[in-house]
Amino acid sequence: MASDKLKIYERPNFHNPRLLLGFSGWMDGGDVSTGTIRCLIDKLDAKKFAEIFPEGFYIYNFPAMMEVTALFRPHTRIKGGLIESFEFPQNTFFADEQNDLILFLGNEPNLRWKAYVDCIFLLCREFGVETIYFIGSVAGLVPHTREPRLFCSISDAKLKETLRRYGLNFTNYEGPASIITLLTAGSKQQNLEMVSLVATIPAYVQGNNPKCIEAVTRRLAGILGLQLSLDDLSTVSEEFEKKLSDVVQEQPELAENIQKLEEDYDNEIFSEMGELKKWLEQQGIRVD
Repeated sequence: MASDKLKIYERPNFHNPRLLLGFSGWMDGGDVSTGTIRCLIDKLDAKKFAEIFPEGFYIYNFPAMMEVTALFRPHTRIKGGLIESFEFPQNTFFADEQNDLILFLGNEPNLRWKAYVDCIFLLCREFGVETIYFIGSVAGLVPHTREPRLFCSISDAKLKETLRRYGLNFTNYEGPASIITLLTAGSKQQNLEMVSLVATIPAYVQGNNPKCIEAVTRRLAGILGLQLSLDDLSTVSEEFEKKLSDVVQEQPELAENIQKLEEDYDNEIFSEMGELKKWLEQQGIRVD
């Protein structure tokens, strides 16, 4: 039962809270999903008040090569022969009472998706949440010199009119699903509205992407009506872009392809990206 897995430690003074979700895993390219949530938790000084216990939701012993199994196992830190920490996957809710906002930072579960989703829905009922947002990211044909585009899927068509005001595009997709899709599909039955926002980020940039995190955090702040100073993020973003541009200039073929991508991106010509997509895939970079 969801009530057995969801632990509420405190009951913050909410009035009509929104819930914002971030997950590691399937849609956390560039650490945009988890990085954005961590940034907001820090800037809003949000406090932990509830969590979903991990037992039963994750595979820890996966039969595969060590590089693969390492992605599934708990994390530990050993120093001088002493075990300093042993961490199971964390699924934590944080409260920002001033902005009536609940922030969730979690690991997409491997097992029992419906039971996991029921824990989130239970918390929504407990605190009167009416709207859920998710922020995620996927690799796409986006130049690192431009802001990522946000695409969204929604639980109810009536949300489209509001979201169009923020310049959002609506998703067309068929393929493997995530737990976010399950949440969105089930929200209407729970009398909840849900918006899934997914940023497309440069496929050729691996690892943490500060520029995309800054851009997505700024967009989310606008959508949620948050008053935040993001000057520090902007500084890090600009430094990251400059360093990346310097590296790109040392690889003429990549620089040429990115220049073409910038031109097409600026002109919103996405139907003529075949050559670049083929070249990226030859370098071992998938964009789907």
